[in-house]
Amino acid sequence: MVPVLSPGDPFPPTETALKDPDGLLAMGGDLTSETLIRAYSEGIFPWFSVEQPILWWSPNPRLILLPENLKISRSLSKTLRKKNFEVTVNTAFIDVIEKCARDRKGDSGSWITEEMLKAYTELFHLGLATSVETWLNGRLVGGLYGVSMGRVFFGESMFSSASDASKVALTHLLQTSHLKSIELIDCQVYSSHLVSLGAEMISRKTFEAMLHDLIKYPKNEDTHQPSSNLS
Repeated sequence: MVPVLSPGDPFPPTETALKDPDGLLAMGGDLTSETLIRAYSEGIFPWFSVEQPILWWSPNPRLILLPENLKISRSLSKTLRKKNFEVTVNTAFIDVIEKCARDRKGDSGSWITEEMLKAYTELFHLGLATSVETWLNGRLVGGLYGVSMGRVFFGESMFSSASDASKVALTHLLQTSHLKSIELIDCQVYSSHLVSLGAEMISRKTFEAMLHDLIKYPKNEDTHQPSSNLS
């Protein structure tokens, strides 16, 4: 059994998380901004389906992507050279998260509930959540969103309705990471798609040490300034 939290309760030590399912730490609590900020600061994130209580996770190992380790395939490089996509930042956050939710319907990742959407929209209004949007002929065809704290970007979800659209959004985030003072992308759990782009698995202990050093930096003041460029 995992601990059942009441709203405002502290999270248990991450080393007490289950091995099966990997990283399940606690259930219950709430999705207030204060709770989410505390969770991410400790390397914990929520992930649950509509019929489940709030579930909190700290997997071991952890998938991360360092900006300098980005791998761009020949096909993606060709897409970037064509410059058919326009990429923007923080111009359509709600549209991105809603499309991510629709994109996940029917699979095991259908965890972007109305409660989650509301919670992350509130983080966006607080300047702590970020979206990257990919447009084709004026239509939103791809994007991603996540939480930005210190020098860490906690990736939450992405969607794509055109070939390479989400990869273009992620590439933009990584290639401009120095402008936003991002040194670490938390990808949470294993994904062959992200590994192909340079992500790697590290131990929870290593991840938490990196997080401890990077989370205390102040958030870049320009994080929420809308921007765009062709990719």
